[in-house]
Amino acid sequence: MPAQSRLEIGVISDTHGLLRPAALEALRQSDLILHAGDIGKAEVLDALRRIAPVVAVRGNVDTGTWAESLPARKKVQIAGISLYLLHNLRELDLDPAREGFAAVVSGHSHRPEITRKDGVLYFNPGSAGPRRFKLPVAAGRLILANGMLEGEIIELEA
Repeated sequence: MPAQSRLEIGVISDTHGLLRPAALEALRQSDLILHAGDIGKAEVLDALRRIAPVVAVRGNVDTGTWAESLPARKKVQIAGISLYLLHNLRELDLDPAREGFAAVVSGHSHRPEITRKDGVLYFNPGSAGPRRFKLPVAAGRLILANGMLEGEIIELEA
């Protein structure tokens, strides 16, 4: 990662094989992209890699040979902070605060959400893929600036 005082981490989840032009545009300035699973097909990751390096985890719909190499969970180190990436927050298998994680990034629910607990940012960008129920179509970004990590939800045109 480039040495700079501000890093932008694009976050996307639950694309289910659909990568909207609006999602690509929302992630265009990213230094790194996290995909929190339910990718749907390998071409989604290929398109994201044309923007920035990608770290992805396998979701419950990610089956087939293309998804076999994707981990279920991934620890990500960037600019001195640790992030924990998984698809379903209900499958969290550690205590993020005790383990020193700045954030836990997940998907699965299709519901965008940003909360803090015990000093840890919990970030779910929602679903950037097909609309589900009346939930928004969204992606997100994590901004790391001056040692502080903040999250932002980006509603996409559906």
